[in-house]
Amino acid sequence: MDWLKTSLFIETHGKGMHEITDQVQSVVREWNIQEGMCFLFLPHTSASLATCEAYDPSARHDVEEFYERLAPERQSWYQHTLEGTDDSPSHIRATLTQSSFTIPIDNGRLSLGTWQGIFLFEHRSHPHRRELLIHALKVA
Repeated sequence: MDWLKTSLFIETHGKGMHEITDQVQSVVREWNIQEGMCFLFLPHTSASLATCEAYDPSARHDVEEFYERLAPERQSWYQHTLEGTDDSPSHIRATLTQSSFTIPIDNGRLSLGTWQGIFLFEHRSHPHRRELLIHALKVA
């Protein structure tokens, strides 16, 4: 077995779900992994990872709208606002979602569902450069 690792840097344009499935799959293909496990970790406290339907963009819109309603900006009870009105809600959203995933690799491909995609879920209003750590266990 081999242990492989790298980082991807993803430029976001502010809030929203940014699909990264193809970028992660490209790394798996570059490493020539036929069978193994892919581990993703996003080391940020105001962004997260999500799987969602990747075919119909309205699914993403509904998820994004849900989180906007669940943790809206400009609430009078927020204390953590040092970096702006999106500071507290971005951290709240990140605690409700995930910062890591484990995805099996079978026959050289990530074992995702038919319509399933991997998304970097940016919770901040302004653009950011996010680092995604990718580690993989390659079965020889």
